[in-house]
Amino acid sequence: MLVMLAFCRVGACFLVLPGISSSRVPMQVRLLLVIAITIAMLGQIWPLLSTTDISNPSLLARLVVSETVIGVFIGLCVRFYLLALGFIATALGTVIGFGNLMGPGFEETEPQAAIGTLLTMAALLLLFIFDFHHAVIRSLIASYAVVPVSGSFETDVYLANLTETLKESFSLVLRLASPFIAYALIMNLMIGILNKLTPQIPIYFISLPFLIFGGLLLLYFSLPSFLSLFIDGFFEFKVFR
Repeated sequence: MLVMLAFCRVGACFLVLPGISSSRVPMQVRLLLVIAITIAMLGQIWPLLSTTDISNPSLLARLVVSETVIGVFIGLCVRFYLLALGFIATALGTVIGFGNLMGPGFEETEPQAAIGTLLTMAALLLLFIFDFHHAVIRSLIASYAVVPVSGSFETDVYLANLTETLKESFSLVLRLASPFIAYALIMNLMIGILNKLTPQIPIYFISLPFLIFGGLLLLYFSLPSFLSLFIDGFFEFKVFR
């Protein structure tokens, strides 16, 4: 039963973790991965687990619920950064004229803008290269010292942490996307002025190739810095504040 409690926290975290929780990963692979990680973590967390009282069935039910909530909380803190990146990538595709070019999503089956798929795939690949899954496992092990297995959890503290993580993630991606937003504002202002000066000419259709070319050129030069700053910002956040 103690191993099952550890499985609840680890499994709930990996249930929403980016990359591993993707529908493209077979369910059997995800299940075996969570079981392997849970068994590997037991050597570190067993002294904290062994003192848990599981003789009361009602207390055991509360422990299962609380462990699941804690695991989902840790996984959501990580996923919010990828959700923010996917949101801003879709916005970037829209402002540089690629909003209507939809394709299959990288993690899910829903259609996604081509630039969104590119940025999400590149960021997730870099996160795995820099062993973000190891950082998540370390956070899970450290969580037993911060939030012990007690059957109770402070909802307001978790909601405050999720809100702060959401604010930091969207603030990070908005700062990274600021050159594209400025470029879109300037280009659309120029297109609007030209359209007023020459209403007989379909300026929008003429200017669209130039808008796309300028956006792709800006993306070409800024993509390394964009991804580098995103990875740095991701590894600076702390799950438990």
